[in-house]
Amino acid sequence: MSNSYFKIAVLPGDGIGPEVVNESIKVLDAVAEVFQCSFQFSYGLMGADAIFKTGDPLPDETLKICKDSDAVLFGAIGDPVFDNNPEAKVRPEQGLLKLRKELGLYANIRPLKTYASLIDKSPLKREIIEGTDIQIFRELVSGIYFGEKFTDPDGKYAYDVCKYSTEEIIPIAHMAFKEAEKRKKKLTLIDKANVLDTSRLWRKTCQKIAPQYPDVQLDYIFVDNAAMQLVLNPKQFDVILTENMFGDIISDEASVIGGSIGLLPSASIGEENALFEPIHGSYPQAKGKGIANPVASILSTAMMLDYLEIPEAAEKLRRAVEHAIENKYVTVDLNAEQHYSTAEVGSFIADYIKYSEKSYYNFENVRIGKSTIV
Repeated sequence: MSNSYFKIAVLPGDGIGPEVVNESIKVLDAVAEVFQCSFQFSYGLMGADAIFKTGDPLPDETLKICKDSDAVLFGAIGDPVFDNNPEAKVRPEQGLLKLRKELGLYANIRPLKTYASLIDKSPLKREIIEGTDIQIFRELVSGIYFGEKFTDPDGKYAYDVCKYSTEEIIPIAHMAFKEAEKRKKKLTLIDKANVLDTSRLWRKTCQKIAPQYPDVQLDYIFVDNAAMQLVLNPKQFDVILTENMFGDIISDEASVIGGSIGLLPSASIGEENALFEPIHGSYPQAKGKGIANPVASILSTAMMLDYLEIPEAAEKLRRAVEHAIENKYVTVDLNAEQHYSTAEVGSFIADYIKYSEKSYYNFENVRIGKSTIV
């Protein structure tokens, strides 16, 4: 793709968000140079950072920036000030939920892939996880997170309503079926249909859609069993489809299979908008220390490049990440003995995008832990 111009909304957010997003910007600058495209970055406040500065977790100006952009690159959300205060009326997460709703981001996609050189970092045995490759599709703008909520004035009674309509299920179901068609032609719906009416609606809706995808095998699993099966035999799954809360829990459980939550990207897609973010959260304990793993944010950027229809750039970025991991040019969460800073890892990946094997990084020295610049 040549002479392509894209407007990107950048929401660094809280905790390590700004640090990992900086590395994604660095990588995008390298992509622009190699693939003859350009990115205009517009920055907005979000989350706790926005509350501290404006009193609002999603200021109107930020929302406008997002709506006027081709894609949104987001860092992380959350702060201990709010996490440890159950009485707080305004919370950072409210900004993200509102943004998803305002942008119509109904589908959250989380890929999970194991890297051969990192399998020993996983808490699960090699023979269980080796070869795991899963795509999780989570409905994002309905269900219990968006239903009616109530707490009585005495604080002794509360409820959260979980509601779904077929109109909310159909779009993400089609998206998941189409992805399954391109992969191993297997789609698993995770639900709790033995107990919940909403889950039974999901099953009925998917059963009506399934004949449109005759090559795809549709099966079902209760969410409690799914949580167990992800640990016992994750390779049985290919494409997973599920509702909002189940998807939140299952995708976080799946994240540890690969050895570090700092590796996992995500995309939130709507009809007209899309947001890309790492799933690791704000990790406030690491803020400002240069130890945060930028790979999840960078791989989220690769998903953004796919969305912007620059697939060759997305593929090159993923190869650059794999190259860094294979050469052990990683942060401390992946290698406690020999590790590099957040910025160093980002620079390594950006440099590979520009120069590939001709990079000024001396990979033999990287492997033995010497100076990396020739």
